[in-house]
Amino acid sequence: MDNEIKNLIDKEIERQKTSLEMIPSENHSSSAVREALGSLLTDKYAEGYPGKRYYAGLEYYDQIEDICRERAKKLFGVAHANVQPYSGSPANHAVYFAVLEPGDTVMGMSLPHGGHLTHGWKVNFSAKYYNSVQYEVNKETNLLDYEAIEKQVQEVKPKLIWVGATAYPRLFDWERLSQIADSVGAYLSADIAHVAGLVAAGVHPSPVPYVHIVTTTTHKTLRGPRGGMIMVTEKGLEKDPDLAVKIDKAIFPGLQGGPHENNIAAIAICLKEASEDSFKEYGKQVISNAKALAEELIKYNFNLITGGTDNHLILIDLRNKGILGAEAQDRLEKAGITTNKNSIPFDTSSPFKPSGLRLGTPAITTRGMKEEEMKLIASWINDVISNESNCDKVRQEVKELCKNFPLPL
Repeated sequence: MDNEIKNLIDKEIERQKTSLEMIPSENHSSSAVREALGSLLTDKYAEGYPGKRYYAGLEYYDQIEDICRERAKKLFGVAHANVQPYSGSPANHAVYFAVLEPGDTVMGMSLPHGGHLTHGWKVNFSAKYYNSVQYEVNKETNLLDYEAIEKQVQEVKPKLIWVGATAYPRLFDWERLSQIADSVGAYLSADIAHVAGLVAAGVHPSPVPYVHIVTTTTHKTLRGPRGGMIMVTEKGLEKDPDLAVKIDKAIFPGLQGGPHENNIAAIAICLKEASEDSFKEYGKQVISNAKALAEELIKYNFNLITGGTDNHLILIDLRNKGILGAEAQDRLEKAGITTNKNSIPFDTSSPFKPSGLRLGTPAITTRGMKEEEMKLIASWINDVISNESNCDKVRQEVKELCKNFPLPL
């Protein structure tokens, strides 16, 4: 009944079928997840929580949300889970709302150094309504300097510390960060939006034993719909027995109205998928692919921030290639390889024309690609970055590769 929109959707499906989605925050969800997302569940309001709703006709919605919460608790080993956040940023907003008062001091990783907007970056609500102090990576290594962070924490004594990143290719020392936060009585919140699937697969260290709160999106490496979750750990309840109640009240009625139960059903499905042995193999392959891709890129003299990766993403400093991130992104898109321009630590270029390029392996691993394909992809990236005239040739080669690795449609 709307060919204008249908045609655009069809074109996007074709684009994804024939392209390599390599933005590390993107993935391909299963047909089961998408079916739940597009179900009749979207038609009802469900304000409140299971057993405490403000509308009638929600018997089955309550059961769906309960299943989703229990699956989250079991998969991540947490004491409490709220699955109603509309996405990752609202989930983080709710943490502020639950544990801070306006003007309280919060610490988070600087956005240009790999952190997230909601961790206290200057243009975000988290810096406008709270006293935000940012920590950075070491200028020589581009790694977190835990001694420097500890010194900062002792000086400013934040009430909340965020740990998590959008462009940091290495692991976090959760135990050390826990000790630092405990030394000043701060809440420690882990934003694992990027690595939640890797944590669920058991191939990435879990923050759960060391932090009070865990937030995450439900897409990215978790391969679900676009949504969010907030989880409270046993350590969190030991610090504050009312923490789970505070989190729930922050979501509703504090910040949101009716939850999107069609989305919650889709999240429940992705959590079930993430509990299967095949997902553990997927998580292993994501990291193996990222490491293999990093090694190949280094052979082509690409300068990787921190010299490699421990997770699913790679951040490249392109300055030795004589090209900025925006132009590199555009060239690669023309060749059928979707990446994103990104600032690098201590970048002297504009955020709109940064020096870096960010890419990752979650989506191409979902399609079944492995180390051999990473070698091929690295060679294509080198060809395109070295000479724009190679874009058309690489585009045709990308299309041929994609035929062998279909989307989960």
